[in-house]
Amino acid sequence: MEASSLAAKAYIGIGQIKPLGIPIEPAAAASGCGTSGGAGKASCGSSGGPDDMPAEIWEKVKNHPCYSEEAHHHYARMHVAVAPACNIQCNYCNRKYDCSNESRPGVVSQKLTPEQAVKKVVAVASEIPQMTVLGIAGPGDALANPKKTFETFRMLQEQAPDIKLCLSTNGLALPDYVDEIAKYNVDHVTITINMVDAAVGEKIYPWIFWNHKRVTGREAAQILTDRQILGLEMLTARGILTKINSVLIPGVNDEHLIEVNRAVKSRGAFLHNIMPLISEPEHGTVFGLTGQRGPSAQELKAVQDACAGGANLMRHCRQCRADAVGLLGEDRSEEFTLDKIEEMEVTYDLDKRRNYQAKVEEERQAQHAAKQAALADQAGAVDDGMKLLVAVATKGGGRVNEHFGHVTEFQIFEVSANEALFVGHRRVDLYCQGGYGEDEQLPSIVRAINDCHAVLVAKIGACPRDELKAAGIEPVDTYVNEFIEKAALSWYGDYRARIASGEIVHQPRGDASIRQGAYTGSGGEALTVEAAA
Repeated sequence: MEASSLAAKAYIGIGQIKPLGIPIEPAAAASGCGTSGGAGKASCGSSGGPDDMPAEIWEKVKNHPCYSEEAHHHYARMHVAVAPACNIQCNYCNRKYDCSNESRPGVVSQKLTPEQAVKKVVAVASEIPQMTVLGIAGPGDALANPKKTFETFRMLQEQAPDIKLCLSTNGLALPDYVDEIAKYNVDHVTITINMVDAAVGEKIYPWIFWNHKRVTGREAAQILTDRQILGLEMLTARGILTKINSVLIPGVNDEHLIEVNRAVKSRGAFLHNIMPLISEPEHGTVFGLTGQRGPSAQELKAVQDACAGGANLMRHCRQCRADAVGLLGEDRSEEFTLDKIEEMEVTYDLDKRRNYQAKVEEERQAQHAAKQAALADQAGAVDDGMKLLVAVATKGGGRVNEHFGHVTEFQIFEVSANEALFVGHRRVDLYCQGGYGEDEQLPSIVRAINDCHAVLVAKIGACPRDELKAAGIEPVDTYVNEFIEKAALSWYGDYRARIASGEIVHQPRGDASIRQGAYTGSGGEALTVEAAA
């Protein structure tokens, strides 16, 4: 089937998006989850465990922070910037080199040769033993720089054989390199697919470079979508896991992403990551300079929810830099610049790494078991369909354990009578600066979680408490160190009880802003961080 035939026949308003009642084609045999929970199961590939997928798939995703929502709390990844060239132009992209103040795709501080990249990976893996994944995500396109990309992979296989290899690509050159990808045991590939209809695509891509010439307009978009779909099918046939990244651009491809989700699901995509457009004018992108806005929090969630039943969704993406290092949501790349690596005494101890990761896995499984036991205590509540969002301040371990003033990112959970589901994260300005609260930061924090009924924290000061209450958001500090899901369900039960007693009147919440910049300095030092692949 040609990609152009997949276009939606009728569009609906963003506020009215619902899951389509159109049958979804079954995924190809070699694809993704194959869970007993059914196609499109929200947890499969994100918070799913060994019981949710075949054993060989579980081995590939259990410690991959991008392919497992649960794993991203425990395992780290890194990207190496060996691929500067790109073969297409996207209206949402502006590659920046030697840039340390932005955290988004296409941005790096240092471009590396394959030799430098491998040296950096070995150094990072020695210092961060829970670093399990190496990706090449630019700053251009990995497959527009095939020699550098595959030379890096070849050397890494020899020097760090335990590290999983990934690459990200726009898909234009993908069909030409699937055999090479398989040769180097790259078993995770991310393809950015923003459309399966060239009429939509020509609004996103001004040109592609194809067969030694620049192609523009709808012809360029048609070539690109055909190549992307072909590449995805070829990867699926070889059992290589694929994640599809899609940038949600309001008024351009928002409703159309439901068709994208259906198309990639039917071709065996393991995960679909629908991310917000980053469109601040200072980034210098075409969309940013022409005033194309990004989506609000509820617009993003509406599209993601509308795709339930299609390809499984990733909701914990941080849209990372092309040289990111560390856990998702953190960036330790400044600790591993080339000059600092030269001063390190690096010893790659494979046994030490494996022993450390075994302990990490033990901790993870213990937390998972304790969390499931806690959730079992909440089972059996009558569900009348009410769903609420809560923001959670956490510094790890799956618990409510962070002070409000120290948060640079809230986790967002959707809570109903019997479950609390992770649905995303919100970057916010750091409230505490040098030991004191910066009250001028509070309005921006409120805007970031304005669709939430409550914020669960370990501790909160009087001023932010009053500000949140005035905005209709309940500050809750009674569940310190509780598992997030248990705490959220307990709060939900209490909230419903207060409604039933007449103590409070339930009020719907408004929309929220997706922050593209957050002040994360402390101790007198400031660092601006934008929404981060």
